[in-house]
Amino acid sequence: MSENNTIQSLNQRSREIFRHIVEDFLQTGAPVGSRTISRKLISPLSPASIRNVMSDLEEAGLLYAPHTSAGRLPTDLGLRLFIDGLLEIGDLTDDERASIEGRCVTQGRNYTDVLTEASELLSSLSGYAGLVTVPKNDQPLKHLEIVSLSPDQALVVMVTVGGVVENRLISVTPGLTPSALVEAGNYLNDRLRGRTIREARDEILKEVEQQQAKLDRLAANVVEAGLADWAGSDNTPSRLIIRGRSRLLDDITAIEDLERLRLLFNDLEAKGDLLNILDLAQDGEGVRIFVGSESNLFSLTGSSVIVAPFTDSKQQIIGSIGVIGPTRLNYARIIPMVDYTAKVVGRLMG
Repeated sequence: MSENNTIQSLNQRSREIFRHIVEDFLQTGAPVGSRTISRKLISPLSPASIRNVMSDLEEAGLLYAPHTSAGRLPTDLGLRLFIDGLLEIGDLTDDERASIEGRCVTQGRNYTDVLTEASELLSSLSGYAGLVTVPKNDQPLKHLEIVSLSPDQALVVMVTVGGVVENRLISVTPGLTPSALVEAGNYLNDRLRGRTIREARDEILKEVEQQQAKLDRLAANVVEAGLADWAGSDNTPSRLIIRGRSRLLDDITAIEDLERLRLLFNDLEAKGDLLNILDLAQDGEGVRIFVGSESNLFSLTGSSVIVAPFTDSKQQIIGSIGVIGPTRLNYARIIPMVDYTAKVVGRLMG
């Protein structure tokens, strides 16, 4: 970004006109014309003079005209400058804070359920889609139990020393006896209690491989399959939960919006780049905003992501949560919403 494109380099008149154009766009999503701006300015200015300023802002890369003789819309660069330099962030009401606190309670639920609820909450409050990464469970375990669900599937219930409950499904060899599941569960409890799965995995697998573990062969298979799935590799990404896709349909106003939404849905299905963006949010504290095509990580031209990290009891960042929608998001309202939800989730996770 060149020095001439900074908000500070704009004179007062240009800054005021630019601010009104962006605020009107965020409210309506439609191009903004000079006559609309002239009715909002404190100091009277002719439409012709306003058009001259708009041309200068367009030349600076902050505005563009979608059609000949149309009004102007902010570019992604213009939106970024507005967010960084002119946006006045609002605050949550007491009712909104109480709603976030109440719906994120953890009692009787595992943390995946809590994060899913938080994602749905952000979607309903913002009117767009909510995103959250489910962190890997790296806490030491207090208890583990394996329950048969079907001839080829079992449910593993893991409780950490911090009281977090997580349920995982694993595939088992058909014909596995209930006693083999109990045997595998008892074996894992003895070796995992007070340790993380990642800490104990290699030692347990080595013991099973060298047949030093006094396990039935079928029980050993359960142990191997479970450890491989639960611990994963160091490069295993966090899981991504998305809620409220259908709410994005409420924002359709033109044919080009349908194309933007098609690309957005494709990216939501792929999830990979969105996980990269959520991971980027964990590089620092506070809310981060990715506007349209300014990020090369994904193809969400016409869409923006507002995201914030959340921490555990040791203040270590373990995940991130946010909202995705069109670039004309209500940033002033959604930024504090995402920030507060991330803080609540982090406190509850801790």
